[in-house]
Amino acid sequence: MSDTLDPQRRDFLKTASAAAATALTSDFFVHAADKSGSRPVVIGSGEFTYECHHNWGEVPDQIKWHATHGVAIDEAGLIYITHRAPFNSNIDTVTTFEPNGKFVRSFGKQWNFGGHGIDIRKDGNEEFLYLAITTTKPLDGSKPRPGLVTKTTLTGEKVWELQYPKESNLYESPEKYSPTNIAFAPDGGFYIADGYGQNYIHQYDKNVKYVRSFGGTGEGPGQFKTPHGIWLDNRPGREPLLVVADRANARLQYMSLDGKPLSIVNNVSFPAHFDIQGTKLLIPDLHARVTIFDKNNNVSVHLGYDPKWTEQVLEGFKMREQPERWENGKFIHPHDACFDAAGNIYVVEWVQTGRVTFLKKVS
Repeated sequence: MSDTLDPQRRDFLKTASAAAATALTSDFFVHAADKSGSRPVVIGSGEFTYECHHNWGEVPDQIKWHATHGVAIDEAGLIYITHRAPFNSNIDTVTTFEPNGKFVRSFGKQWNFGGHGIDIRKDGNEEFLYLAITTTKPLDGSKPRPGLVTKTTLTGEKVWELQYPKESNLYESPEKYSPTNIAFAPDGGFYIADGYGQNYIHQYDKNVKYVRSFGGTGEGPGQFKTPHGIWLDNRPGREPLLVVADRANARLQYMSLDGKPLSIVNNVSFPAHFDIQGTKLLIPDLHARVTIFDKNNNVSVHLGYDPKWTEQVLEGFKMREQPERWENGKFIHPHDACFDAAGNIYVVEWVQTGRVTFLKKVS
């Protein structure tokens, strides 16, 4: 199983050389572990210094990680991770852990190979998962279905399931739809990024009714090439706006809440998704680093960034299948990341065996 089968993954090759040449000022440094191996690698600097704990989580034998894709944390501190198990497996898509890494539960065999975006929203007094499933495998073993978005309880009970936006009149067939992530609107509605499909953003109201679509394939303002991640940027002092990880265009795009293009941020490499804590914007970057922006979207730090290492990672994209080459304190292909309440960071990577890294914030 390999994401390189997806057409959007081939965009890697088109931008690899440009990304390797992107050498923005970085505060990267690494303290090597001592000979006993008891001392964790430390990355970052100053306020953004973290102990780096790779291969986090007690993954049970019945799960066995494949390419890890999404991560989210609920109010109780439980960590939810999606991965892409093979079509012919009997492996759950969503796995839940305690903050100490202990396995809690898993669910979602019906979404094998489609596990991708995951976020959590509180409705009233209850939290719910929103999952972007890029493609699905019916439990009866028949051919794969198109992608979907679903809302479930934290234990996996379905609230609703949303198929492709037929109302948009933008799709020749449901198979052209492959959603990657979801963003939440301030009024209770939400947005879906069709990152592996037709490069549109689809807006729905709080009653799950279709509102509008915007975007489409291209390089101009308001157009996308793999709108892979999407988020409501409502940091203090900023007008709430949508920010889109326009991945294959190697940029972020800011949009109004009704889909009008406003501005472009170019100091990224191959952005995958987002999280926010306070004034910080967290950006996992498939080109071997995790970036934190300040309130003005200036780079505060590139965690794990080393230009020479990035060149090795991007050369043929073979390292994702070669864990023996992975180095402590460095990333291969960060696909999602999020803060916990204490400011620690969880990073999941698009690598063949899956990889979860816990970045413990150093005071």
